[in-house]
Amino acid sequence: ELGCNTLQIFSRSPRMWCSPPLDPNGVAQLKDVRAKYDLSPVVIHGNYLTNMAAADTGVRKKSIEAFRDEVQRALMIGAGCLVIHPGSYRGQTLDKAMNVLASSIARAVKGVDWNGLQLLLENTAGGGQTMGRDFTELAELRERIQKKASIPVGFCIDTAHCFEAGYDVSTAMGLKKTTGLIEQTIGLDSVKVIHANDSRTPLGSRADRHEHIGEGEIGRDAFRRILSHPKWRAKPFILETPADENGTHQKNVQTLKSLSKRRRHTRR
Repeated sequence: ELGCNTLQIFSRSPRMWCSPPLDPNGVAQLKDVRAKYDLSPVVIHGNYLTNMAAADTGVRKKSIEAFRDEVQRALMIGAGCLVIHPGSYRGQTLDKAMNVLASSIARAVKGVDWNGLQLLLENTAGGGQTMGRDFTELAELRERIQKKASIPVGFCIDTAHCFEAGYDVSTAMGLKKTTGLIEQTIGLDSVKVIHANDSRTPLGSRADRHEHIGEGEIGRDAFRRILSHPKWRAKPFILETPADENGTHQKNVQTLKSLSKRRRHTRR
């Protein structure tokens, strides 16, 4: 109905540790609808409570269990990507937290056949002691994870998080510089999904606040450049903007479509 050909979902409540198992009939219906409307990829966003890098062993244990469940749900659904935030290093050094995260992921996925599913680390706005604000940091996280677990690790780039972390994607020169930094660190081929969000807060604020496309600090012209950029335009774009006055995302989908150049589909 929105005219999209990809989507992001939660496979369980994003704000609870426990959730009921998936209904096999619902999973089968989802697969039928995906085939009928050519919806690909289906992206799953991980639980907001999960912090596998946590210094607190209790939180870490629950996070590992929740993440393993998330992976199993993604495989059951036939999702292409599972997006997670790297987590917080509060109470320990960044270096130690990176190792804890890698070990936790390895423990969570032990014995799991990923069967085409890919884990995506999302860049963050950088508030508090969250990991993943810097692209070099993301590259280091991937390296440490893959040393401990033989799983496919890519990246999800959020436009609002980039801007809020200090990468000025709102200007032509800033987008060029940011694209170059991504190429040098994590590699553009490893970026599998774009979260297309405008920012309610200014450049470098480190405050994660999304806004309607074109109504925030990044602006319409910037999204026109991003959508038409030869190194970005073929990637799936997922909206995480606020709902519009009708309670849908039609407004933002149409805005992206109007700003697109040489693109046959705008994705959500």
